[in-house]
Amino acid sequence: MTSMTVPDTLHIAIAQLNPTVGDILGNLALGRQARAQAAREGADLVLFTELFLCGYPPEDLILKPAFLRACERAAAEIAADTADGGPGIVIGVPLKRESGIHNAVIVADGGKIIAERFKVDLPNYGEFDEQRVFQPGPDLPGPVNFRGVRIGIPICEDIWGEHGVCETLAESGAELLLAPNGSPFCRGKVEIRQQIVIRQVIESGLPLIYANQLGGQDELVFDGASFAIGADKTLAFQMGQFEEGLVVTTWKRKGEGWTCEQGPVSKIPGGEEADYCAAMLGLRDYVNKNGFKHVVLGLSGGLDSAVCAALAVDALGKERVHCVMLPYRYTSKESLQDAQACIDALGCRYDSVPISLPVEGFLQALAPLFEGTPADVTEENLQSRARGTLLMALSNKFGSMVITTGNKSEMAVGYATLYGDMNGGFNPIKDLYKTQVYAISRWRNTKVPAGALGPSGEVVPANIITKMPSAELRENQTDQDSLPPYEILDDILECLIENEMDVDAIVARGYGRETVARIENLLYIAEYKRRQSAPGVKISQKNFGRDRRYPITNKYRNHN
Repeated sequence: MTSMTVPDTLHIAIAQLNPTVGDILGNLALGRQARAQAAREGADLVLFTELFLCGYPPEDLILKPAFLRACERAAAEIAADTADGGPGIVIGVPLKRESGIHNAVIVADGGKIIAERFKVDLPNYGEFDEQRVFQPGPDLPGPVNFRGVRIGIPICEDIWGEHGVCETLAESGAELLLAPNGSPFCRGKVEIRQQIVIRQVIESGLPLIYANQLGGQDELVFDGASFAIGADKTLAFQMGQFEEGLVVTTWKRKGEGWTCEQGPVSKIPGGEEADYCAAMLGLRDYVNKNGFKHVVLGLSGGLDSAVCAALAVDALGKERVHCVMLPYRYTSKESLQDAQACIDALGCRYDSVPISLPVEGFLQALAPLFEGTPADVTEENLQSRARGTLLMALSNKFGSMVITTGNKSEMAVGYATLYGDMNGGFNPIKDLYKTQVYAISRWRNTKVPAGALGPSGEVVPANIITKMPSAELRENQTDQDSLPPYEILDDILECLIENEMDVDAIVARGYGRETVARIENLLYIAEYKRRQSAPGVKISQKNFGRDRRYPITNKYRNHN
């Protein structure tokens, strides 16, 4: 209940939760549960994340009037809950007003909505295209008086952009900044966020609480890791990454400013651990939020499928994972043994379905048309397409989602078969280069990530990691028959993709011009394949999908 006195203590709960886009009633229920928990723990105010009630990012759902009306009804309902005398709320919701449709928050207390605030800086880069569906707030926001404390509420990009939202809030009398966010994971993002917040703290002179969404949404993974930076520019508290939670922090007024006296300090994973956890969370939420009870994948005895099997068991549990070996004449005894060793470690269901009959059937059917032509990649692709067809048949029959297992190196240069090994609903390693897949496999063999449902110990057999990689589509084939070693290939690709470097600059790193030019050409001509590939977890700063939008028809080459 609103107090007439000015408090010198404020208990603020940060709700780092996992909403689902479009599940307005489910998100409302999740918000109510969090508020009830916060009330039991003595909170005065609960800070939810950006567009919490509709889920983020809602994309073109925002263009549906019925969707907006449902969101506003949910906002009114949770606002009315605050009449019970418990904590007030700051919660994100899209609002349609005379000035347009806004990415907004409401502040509610005492059973009423006491303020609305609109996002000013709408991001339009990388994975964001908010200018497509939202209008910016018509004015720079002022602070909200919550129980005698003047709170500024910059929304996500408002602290990243150059509109001076935080500085304006400070000049308007704000005492404390609360920033609801929907900030997706990529490598090094926690450090980037903290630097952005420190800059705003320096400019405004105010402490800032950064609440971030948790969970997978299509290609994006929101990693949580909510935190605060005090006015003294030090870390006030740090919530965990890749884990849902609600914490109540205690803020005290000292002199003219507020400081955090109680809050968690969680360890943030880095490197391969962060990559693995992001892939695991993204896979788990894609499967669960889309209603799949189990998954199926082809287990070849190679690295990529072994890592995907481990991720699937960690994300979903061994009872929900079905691995299938699809051997042909070129499948080595070593691969069969390695696949079995992987299954022995993971404990999930395993079947072997030889593909000789379907492949030979295809070849017989095509024999009159292929007569007089030499065998080439066509026959190799028939093997991959037979495997893809059988996996999709299992999916259709039993309702399992097919996990596809191609890494970023393969996706970049087109070394994947449409309607074959590219078949599937989701790819947890799509944004990991081959060298990074090796790295996370070694890490997982020594550690079990928090929240994983799989076993400890070696889950990717050592022989899979050390042997030469091969698609096994012909005798004695290895990946390096037609590609540079992955250490070289991946560095060239990262230069071309993440860093948009010129060919001359890449050659200056010590690579042959012909090699760089060939990789650049492969990258461009594989665009049509990537457009037809399954979505996969975004881990780098520039994934194939939302971040990198190149034309399929494209004659430009930097090496010309």
